[in-house]
This record gives sequence, structure tokens and C-alpha cells, in this order.
Amino acid sequence: MFIVRDGKVAWSYSIPLKDAEKNIQEISDATVLSNGNVVFARKTGAGEVTPEKKLVWNYDAPKGFEVHVAQPLGLDRVMIIQNGDPAKVMLINTTSGKTEKEFVLPTGSPSKTHGQFRRARITPAGTLLAAHMDNDKVAEYDMDGKEIWSVAVPSPWAATRLKNGNTLISSNKGFVLEVNEDGKAVWEFSQKDVPDIKLYSLQEANRLANGNTVISNWCPNGVKKPEDWRNTVQVLEVTPDKKVVWALRSWEEPADLGPATCIQLLDEPGIPEKQEQQR
Repeated sequence: MFIVRDGKVAWSYSIPLKDAEKNIQEISDATVLSNGNVVFARKTGAGEVTPEKKLVWNYDAPKGFEVHVAQPLGLDRVMIIQNGDPAKVMLINTTSGKTEKEFVLPTGSPSKTHGQFRRARITPAGTLLAAHMDNDKVAEYDMDGKEIWSVAVPSPWAATRLKNGNTLISSNKGFVLEVNEDGKAVWEFSQKDVPDIKLYSLQEANRLANGNTVISNWCPNGVKKPEDWRNTVQVLEVTPDKKVVWALRSWEEPADLGPATCIQLLDEPGIPEKQEQQR
């Protein structure tokens, strides 16, 4: 993970490629809090690290389970989704370590843990919005686990409830979609809109205060040789009329940022842990 200021890496934090049990780790969710700490998911669990790189909270997933979602709720609670059989939502008090709430989520392939969830969020209304990669849908649940809304989307990676009531969805299939409460598409961004930039797995998509959308373009599934990654765009910002504002290629030291899964613009208004940003 990197914090970049004025075009330079101001802070970074790394985890081993494999944990003590030889399980591969990957950072798939991260949020800088208002106090400077970072809450993140790492596949083998989740944690919170200070600017001084001290781990002040840690959760280890049981064997056979994975954690790719870690959403801060205030400064003392985190919502995670634990992929597995069964997959479940867990609200954890990071001060006491107590799990305050949990419920099971349906999956398309209970035994195929890795492909279940990458992004889910508690909405400002107190519901859960989850992208079901292996069920090809985005669904909203009340906090008892009852489904209250859904829309069919091929291989959705992330879903965010926007301030206008619509839902912004990104997909492994290379598109970003905004749908209204009836599930009707009101905006879409895909390869045809940017013929000069190759799109791969579009992962986190953020709606900015100015109405633009920032998108992480994760390339390794489409570009197998790491030496060829440097030819790809990691992140891009587009306007509502789909014009590219900027596109990031940063593959050289001292700022080799690697494949981009998630991104947070630190000058966006709103307190991140109070769900005031559209990401």
C-alpha cells in the first residue's frame, strides 16, 4: 500500500507474499482513516496499521476462509466479509475484539472461496450492499441478512451506494455501471469509450464530489507477464461524458505502485469512516 503526495511516495506498508502457513496474501481493500491509520484486508485476514507502521488491530481468518472486505465504521469498528462455507458478514469492535453482529451471505459456489466477494459496504442507511462475483448480481440486505434489493450484473467486483440513491458498480468484465433504484442503467463506462486505453478487471470505482469517476484497472489476469504490466494504465478518472481527465502509469522505482486494486483520493471531502465518501 502507498500514500502518494505531490507525485512522490510519502508512505508505504507491505505484508509478506505468504503468511506463516504459506498462504498467499493480497491487499484487496484499504481505507485511510481521519486519524491517519489504515484499515485493510489482506486475504488471510484484516488489520489496522498506524502511520508508524504499528499493527493496532489484527484479525486472522480461519483456515479455508478469506477476507477481502474491510470497511471502517467509526474509529473503533470494522465490517468484514469472510469468504468461505459459509460466507458471512462480521461487525467487529476493534477495541474489545468482540464480534457484535454477524450473518451468513448466500454464495454461488460455497466451496470456491476465492471468487465470492471483493467489495461490500454498509450504506449510510444502515443496509449492506454486496457485489456477488460468483452469483452475477449486486444485492442489498438488511442487517438481519434479508435481501431487500438486487440487480443482475456479470461478475461484479464492487458496489457503492451514491448520494443520489443510485448504485455504482464495477465489473471484472471491464465496465462500470450506474443503476437507479429500479435497476435501470443510467450511466455506463466500458472499452468502447476509451479505445486508446486497454481496460482489464475494473475493480474499485469511486464517485468524486465533482461528479467524475475514478476507476482502478487491474491488469494481471489480462497481462500474464509482469514485465508487460508497465504498458498498462493502473487508474483513470473520467467525466460524466466519459472524457479521460488523467490516466496513471507508475511502474518505475521509486514509485512502482504495482497493479491497482483500490484507490482513495485523500483530498476528497468527507470523513472516510463515517461513510461520507462514495467509495
